[in-house]
Amino acid sequence: MRIGMFQPKELYKDDRISQLPDDILVDNILSSFLSVEEAARTSVLSSRWINLWKYTPRLKLDGDERLATLRRQCMSHRKLIETEERNYVRRVNRVLQSHKALTLKEFRIRFALIITDHASLTRWLEFAFARRVESLEFDLLDSHYRFPEKLVSASLVDFKSLRSLIFRNVHVSNGPIEFFLRNCPLLEKLIVCYSSELSNLRVCGSSSSSLALKHLEIVRCNGIKSIVVSAPSLTFFKAATYDRLLLEHIPMLVEVDVNRTDDDVSLRVLLSELSCCSQLERLRLTLLSEEQNEVLSKLPQLRKLKTLVVTYILQGSESLTRLADLISASPCLEEFVLECEWGFFRKKDSQVKDAPINRHHHHLKVVKFRGYRGGQIRDLEFIEYILENCLVLEKLIIEPSASKNNTIEMEQTARANTKHQLESRVPPHIELVIL
Repeated sequence: MRIGMFQPKELYKDDRISQLPDDILVDNILSSFLSVEEAARTSVLSSRWINLWKYTPRLKLDGDERLATLRRQCMSHRKLIETEERNYVRRVNRVLQSHKALTLKEFRIRFALIITDHASLTRWLEFAFARRVESLEFDLLDSHYRFPEKLVSASLVDFKSLRSLIFRNVHVSNGPIEFFLRNCPLLEKLIVCYSSELSNLRVCGSSSSSLALKHLEIVRCNGIKSIVVSAPSLTFFKAATYDRLLLEHIPMLVEVDVNRTDDDVSLRVLLSELSCCSQLERLRLTLLSEEQNEVLSKLPQLRKLKTLVVTYILQGSESLTRLADLISASPCLEEFVLECEWGFFRKKDSQVKDAPINRHHHHLKVVKFRGYRGGQIRDLEFIEYILENCLVLEKLIIEPSASKNNTIEMEQTARANTKHQLESRVPPHIELVIL
């Protein structure tokens, strides 16, 4: 198919790129390497290029990141921000009015909208769905835009081409999400982030077919109470801010990323659910510490787990000894990463508890500790536990605690102090790396 206006070859015989077929120019050059604006500018090269950009199958319409940063830092620039938002809406509308491709592989909207033109946003969604979009992403950053349920409640649009659906800062309820799950047989990736409308979500197939879903993220949806997942092809699952999680049928699940409050009941319930995942190899667990809890014991086993990453949000001088039981619950663990962070409301320092009973770990080869504070007994106690009980440990990686206000000299001093404290404690057969 000839998209551009025909031109004799002798007019551009020295331009080898222009001699390429239209499909290659559109798919491999305009779509892959250029933004929409850059692709549109190619129309001035010659009449051969004048219409090519209008057929690009990928529309990535990102806003000005500089203005997004400006909005986060100082709302006194509101008039400037509002002007730029209106300009952005007009720019997107012009692009869509000129676009001629019948189908879309990708449609992406990313901008920090606050005075959102809801009517335009709805038209953009209608545009994408009408062109049987395969990958759709709406990221509006703090927008109050609610997904219009009318688009799916009585829609004549065919959604069967959709493979990836990402809503960030779009308030979408259970109904549309479950509609997409039921009516998009090719849907492999679903991400919903910062939606206040979700409550009790069921990620399950219809009675006649199972889901093709492989990647699922439900994050920072503060109204959500429960998530039920039955997806036989799912390999990655991330969830944060939920009360109840039920994993019914996920035999292919390999990687999980979840947030939990650090209490005995919560951790036992979570590991009980995950212990049914026979292929689970990687787990990232974010724990928000509360009152000091007793040392865990007899946790459900994660027998295939090879990598465990724990982000521990601390409130005071909580002991890290509870983590030894999480490690023990993963008998084949090969890599353990601990990331210590401080919460917003630091509690009064409490006395660090005694070290746990020694438990030998026979497969753990690499341990990384990010946020290490050499002056904390808690941190050194945990390192000593690792050195004593990880029988095949090969590498210990330490990243000293740092803050945004640290100077280069302060960071160098922290590394030097950490090295001085640990070098004599680490046996020569273990590689010590100070970041």
